Amino acid sequence: MIHLASNSESRALLLHKFGIDFIQKSPDYDEEQITTAIAKDFVYIASKGKMEAAVKEFGLEMPLLCADSVIMAADGSILRKAKDVDDARRILKIQSGRAISIISSLHFRTKELLLVDTSATHYHFAEFEDEDMEAYLESGLWKGKAGACMVEGFCKKYIKSVEGYESTAMGLQVEVLLPWLKGLN
Repeated sequence: MIHLASNSESRALLLHKFGIDFIQKSPDYDEEQITTAIAKDFVYIASKGKMEAAVKEFGLEMPLLCADSVIMAADGSILRKAKDVDDARRILKIQSGRAISIISSLHFRTKELLLVDTSATHYHFAEFEDEDMEAYLESGLWKGKAGACMVEGFCKKYIKSVEGYESTAMGLQVEVLLPWLKGLN
């Protein structure tokens, strides 16, 4: 059993899919304090900060897992969670017909071990159809998603090519974590 220190539904679904037993409760951590404009640095700092907050709040009696993800646009800019529907539309238009990288960082900690990994999955999308994008925006499914992107949902039919794990794109590179979980009781 591990403690997923994240409120992410996608991360919880991934752990269920891979048969990992967990409880889920997020620590109090404010990502808005992070000032870097470099995507891989941002997710590393956020994941590390969440881990530090989780250790203080929950201790290490149960192994802790923290993660963070962002989308890096083709120009290198970070596409974070949309603030509202207009911001989500703007962010999706940046991705439409272009290449993006979804970068995820995880911190997994027990009393004896600290695993840190930052991985990326790269996508090239076809142009999003306006009608389809508006229906997605109206659904609200983009809320809480890095870059308002759901590669397992709305964006899936627009994927022209992919390099990397889908789990990384969903916010948690479970394939990297699995070997480290085998040694746990």
